[in-house]
Amino acid sequence: MYAEERQIATARLVAERGRISVADIAERFEVTTETVRRDLSTLERRGLVRRVHGGAVPVETMAVLESALGEREQTFTAQKDRIAQAALDLLPTAGGTIAIDAGTTTSRFAHALPRDHQLTVVTHAVPVAAQLAGSPQIELHLLPGRVRPATQAAVGAETVDALSRLRVDVTFVATNGLTLAHGLSTPDHEEAATKRALVNAARRVVCLTDSSKIGVETTLRFAALGNVDVLVTDSDIDDDVADELRESGLEVVIA
Repeated sequence: MYAEERQIATARLVAERGRISVADIAERFEVTTETVRRDLSTLERRGLVRRVHGGAVPVETMAVLESALGEREQTFTAQKDRIAQAALDLLPTAGGTIAIDAGTTTSRFAHALPRDHQLTVVTHAVPVAAQLAGSPQIELHLLPGRVRPATQAAVGAETVDALSRLRVDVTFVATNGLTLAHGLSTPDHEEAATKRALVNAARRVVCLTDSSKIGVETTLRFAALGNVDVLVTDSDIDDDVADELRESGLEVVIA
């Protein structure tokens, strides 16, 4: 089978199944996984499929909606715990100021903050604030705004305005998707504006996300990869993807 024939057949297979893994495609067409990844890259450039971690989905099925916070809390829990622990090495020195974004991984990171490390913490996330309220080592600042039920986080003009007047040492940001081409993205306009403000308020930006989000693009970009200093993710990330991200200038920490 010629490459073009295989690529057309692959595109049809993705359309029929809705999602298919690199390994499944390689087995079906008796080619290497490296060949499959090249084929998928070609198909993605033509707008026929969208690459995601470990495989591909049809373009029209790309995620544009957020799952509820409770649902997300139950997924990839072990990976998120490892990411949270690894991210502790990226804290500023005692007395520094950090911002923590809303998200299940960032919430676990907040829970893991050491008890003997004095920090000022700024957040718009109600779950994060609830975990840190009363912690003697934390000076906590909760940002104003309307709280979205989906993420339990304050968003809106008030939130963005408050962030525009702040400067923090490190922002720990979450994302719904991360790709080389589209950067960091999220489906909601107000969430995107708030995340963008969190990124702009920081001297250093650290993205905490499990590998299932890598290779995914959602509607609204809130940061280019060049706006992010470090990505902390889990060991399920594709080695080739990790190398590409590093080559783009992003420091990648595997938890």
